[in-house]
Amino acid sequence: MNINRRNFMGTAAATGTFTIVPRNVLGGAGYVAPSDKVTVAHIGMGTQGFNELGSLLAHPEIQIVSICDPNRDGRDYVEWGKGSVRNRIRQIMGNPTWRENDNACPGGREVGKEVVDTYYAKQRGVDKFKACTTYADFRELLEKERDLDAVKIMTPDHLHATISLAAMKKGNHVVVHKPLANRLYEERLVIETARKTKLGTHFLPYGAGEGNRRISARVKEGVIGTLREVHNWSNRPVWPQYTEIPTERPPIPPGFDWDLWLGPALDRPYHPNYTHTVFRGWFDFGGGSMADMGIYSLWPVFTEFNLGAPLSAQAWASHTCNIVDGVSRPVKNDFAYPHACKFHFKFAAAGGRPALELFWYDGGMKPRLPEELEAADVELPIEGILFVGDQGKIFAGFNGQNPQLFARGKRENLFPPETPPQGGRRTGGERENLWVPAFKGGPPSPGNFLNAAGISDAVALGTVALRAGKKILFDSENMKITNVPEANKYLVREYRKGWEL
Repeated sequence: MNINRRNFMGTAAATGTFTIVPRNVLGGAGYVAPSDKVTVAHIGMGTQGFNELGSLLAHPEIQIVSICDPNRDGRDYVEWGKGSVRNRIRQIMGNPTWRENDNACPGGREVGKEVVDTYYAKQRGVDKFKACTTYADFRELLEKERDLDAVKIMTPDHLHATISLAAMKKGNHVVVHKPLANRLYEERLVIETARKTKLGTHFLPYGAGEGNRRISARVKEGVIGTLREVHNWSNRPVWPQYTEIPTERPPIPPGFDWDLWLGPALDRPYHPNYTHTVFRGWFDFGGGSMADMGIYSLWPVFTEFNLGAPLSAQAWASHTCNIVDGVSRPVKNDFAYPHACKFHFKFAAAGGRPALELFWYDGGMKPRLPEELEAADVELPIEGILFVGDQGKIFAGFNGQNPQLFARGKRENLFPPETPPQGGRRTGGERENLWVPAFKGGPPSPGNFLNAAGISDAVALGTVALRAGKKILFDSENMKITNVPEANKYLVREYRKGWEL
């Protein structure tokens, strides 16, 4: 009879057959027995995957048992500072000379395995420690890794829903980076599956916008009267935003399974302009700038003010032109996000809160300054947020930094000077690993998928309005655009055969 660890733990708990042995007897102070660890498969080993890997490895209650990526050992990843990913890997491995003669940005499953195995071997003092399996295909991983508790999904956006659903159907808890999906139908299916299965889930943007949550709490206290509008802006995109479909046919890099990378997206020839980091700019593969940064800054606003799905969404976008046969014409684009855009959402009154309007800006666009801010010579930073009430305004920088209250004819700090600095993001481990207690049987994570429904709907509908080129009215209950029927196709994906959800 083949009993794996997960089944054994459940059976032992039900029958009361545990023998309690103190952890300090098993392995010294701070030791966590293998049966008490959350076993995790890390799916997606690109730039951000390595940026967050260290906190997972250092957590005493987490054990990474498998790595999955369609890329074996890549040298063409994109990073935010030259050598930053390699330096992060060196730090995790404790090896300052790792790949010292290779200036390319590394990534892929074999690199991930090397980092994980090296870290655990040093941690445990075992030479050539080899505990981590590798897979190119997440479906094979989920089929073969029977002793698995959870998956962490760090892939491009278009694969988030597909992998989340497959993992939950196998009984695995799920951690996923933003967004939940890049189609409204898919993110709703993910949330509903989480609801039905009652598995532990965690959406990684949770907690990153703590400063905006604290501001929202003060707004609810009435410091600016009745809230009417929220404006949020970002300097994204910070990646090349392509305005034409690639026509070149470069070879697929060795060890890169292009078919697996495409997943549910329709087939097309390989091109690097679709892949590492730049995927986010394409409708098929990404969710655009709001999916990249707006989820961080606006999720706490949605939570504090009980914002559900928008009643309507409207979008305005920059455009480009090409000269063809001596004539300059705007480029018709239904395949990629623009260099800059603005979204406008309207929300119904709820819970004693009146109707509310939300504005999103990216690509360098910012809101018009209210009179109070203009008179105070406020200079808007590249990223920030503005709350507009009928008796005042609150302005803050990136994720709620240094919030300023403009009310009663004066400007003042929103929080007393003795208040500890707020805003920005929590540190990686503090924010990213909040899901561990929930996955071990505790209460649901505050960042569980069900709590992300409103912000996920808004991000998806912004893209729908952008592609439709018209203001759209949304019937949330029936998941339908009511005034522009042709826009409903943007709520779903046209799936490649064999990848349907």
